[in-house]
Amino acid sequence: MPVTEHPLFLDRPRPVQGVTLGIVILDTRFRRFPGDIGHAGSFPFPVQYVIARGFSDGARILPDDRTIASFKRAIDDLVDLGVEGIGTSCGFLSILQPQLQAYSPVPIATSSLLQIPLLQRTLPGNRPVGVLTASKAALTPAHLQGAGAAGDIPIEGLPPDGVFLRNMAAGSMESSRDEQEAEVLAAARRLLQDNPALGAIVLECTNLAPYASRIRQDLRVPVYDVMSMLNWFHAGLMPRHYA
Repeated sequence: MPVTEHPLFLDRPRPVQGVTLGIVILDTRFRRFPGDIGHAGSFPFPVQYVIARGFSDGARILPDDRTIASFKRAIDDLVDLGVEGIGTSCGFLSILQPQLQAYSPVPIATSSLLQIPLLQRTLPGNRPVGVLTASKAALTPAHLQGAGAAGDIPIEGLPPDGVFLRNMAAGSMESSRDEQEAEVLAAARRLLQDNPALGAIVLECTNLAPYASRIRQDLRVPVYDVMSMLNWFHAGLMPRHYA
């Protein structure tokens, strides 16, 4: 059945049809590689973007009234366009999950960190879940609590003065994928070396997803990111039709 004929698209009038998943994307300008949530070609289905104007650094976002109001407007815009579910482009937005979930009329998944509780229930021998984040200093217990993650979770971050974060801060369009991948792999190795019992790694930062496959290949542990979450999320919004 063609996607535009699926019954989910026929239940209410909408200005945009054929798109189930909406994404609130931060107001950034750096280069995005395939696999990044901000690269539309990363998805095997159409997505609809709305920019959260004025918010460029997810690590600095707090659940204050101004911020919540801005993200509520973004939700309204996406719902008005016709989406059936919403994601966001920064793992640190888990700190807004309770407020946005309470407000949104459609399912919303703010962060890849939401996968942690599920993984904690699936890994053999109660092996821990580790998190690789853009900024270890910025990832607080409040972010983990917003995602429903419990326990003492091993965390490793990218170097604050490294190429990855410099490229993002500068809005660089000349970023080297190979340089960034090398830095991400080094951080993932540190995480596993410090926590050899890890059963899985969750990538907090949505810009780390292009390197998930290489991390899995090199370190031999399951790796989950925003793309794994949103593919699962979308599968419930648009179940496969079996004729």
